[in-house]
Amino acid sequence: MSQIVAIVGRPNVGKSTLFNRLIGERKAIIDDISGVTRDRIYGFSDWNGKNFTVVDTGGFVKGSDDIFEAAIRRQVQIAIEEAAAIIFLVDVTTGITDLDEEIARMLRKNPKRVILAVNKVDNAQRQMLANEFWSLGFDDTIFISSISGGGTGDLLDVVADILPENVSEEANTQDDTIPKIAIVGQPNVGKSSLTNALMGEERNIVTDIPGTTRDSIYTLYNKFDKEFYLIDTAGIRKKAKVHEDLEFYSVIRAIKSIEEADVCLLMLDATVGLESQDLTILGLIQKRKKGLVILVNKWDLVQKETNTARDFEKNLKEKIAPFNDVPILFTSVHEKQRIFKTIELALEVNANRIQKIKTSVLNDVMLEIIERTPPPAHRGKYIKIKYVTQLPLYYPAFVFYCNYPDHVKPSYKNFLENQLRKHFNFAGVSISIFFREK
Repeated sequence: MSQIVAIVGRPNVGKSTLFNRLIGERKAIIDDISGVTRDRIYGFSDWNGKNFTVVDTGGFVKGSDDIFEAAIRRQVQIAIEEAAAIIFLVDVTTGITDLDEEIARMLRKNPKRVILAVNKVDNAQRQMLANEFWSLGFDDTIFISSISGGGTGDLLDVVADILPENVSEEANTQDDTIPKIAIVGQPNVGKSSLTNALMGEERNIVTDIPGTTRDSIYTLYNKFDKEFYLIDTAGIRKKAKVHEDLEFYSVIRAIKSIEEADVCLLMLDATVGLESQDLTILGLIQKRKKGLVILVNKWDLVQKETNTARDFEKNLKEKIAPFNDVPILFTSVHEKQRIFKTIELALEVNANRIQKIKTSVLNDVMLEIIERTPPPAHRGKYIKIKYVTQLPLYYPAFVFYCNYPDHVKPSYKNFLENQLRKHFNFAGVSISIFFREK
């Protein structure tokens, strides 16, 4: 289970540079995601066996260097509320500013450990100047240079020390065999209404159960022969100290919900359509190999013609390509239209995600296809795929054994994925394909 590590600080101290260093130039890095409208807001990493999501709060600050913008203050507060670890970044070349003092006061009031990272310490003179920052009162104070990477290993050591050993192995009271479903999406798309409709229409809800993290709630739904956990999102319980309409908050909550879910219901507003933020959240779901169902809500507010739904779905799939093998459902939570179809689709996607295909069946189907359409040769070397098997992972992943695994072209890899999807039901699920030498 990944934890959130937030980088906070005033503008122009090097937050984005540090972010890129932490997620982009370490061999331990797993993956990263670029925002659609902003450059590199969050990425996935691990260090010393600890998985974590790094969030660059600076990527969300709108405006320039106005003295302590309200947005910065809110982002620091959100980091305090939501992050497992906080990196407070300052700049040795400017010394301690009033803005640094203000942020430090906010951070000192919270019980979480804060790592003070003094940036741009890249020579002996700056090393001396950096000692001034001990006066801010943080025990974990580290001198770094984001550009060169100096000190960032020490910084990551402290981050790893702060994070739990393995969140997924902490004591859980929920049944891991029961699917976990999260409703995610932008504010005001209907997440709260759908949650209330599922939980409140008939009072067969069993109990509220603490989940794997400090503030997550798993609500067990058990009726109509359906059983699943609904993961608490921003729509279920709003926090008083933050504003849900702030983009940073909606993203950081989405990250936490996606991490804990098996299947995500991504809600869109039919009157607005697919926006860049929706694509960002969809990318998170895909990269973390979670199941996906897209709900187009408020469909009752759309003026319709004969092919309105068909055209909307076609346009939507073009925008989310190449991962467009996704169930799309048009709903109106307000009018109670297709609410329970939502759950049926989510459970079907979960079944697709955990299905295991017999090796004999895989080879019977795929080797015949490969024989008819073999991989293209590479510089005179003929690539022969001899065997395929499914890996024992929590999502569909397949290994194709061949004589030249490094020479299989991406286009052929896409071809194999399309054939797997054609012959086996993987709707709503990301597929991973690997090539190895036999």
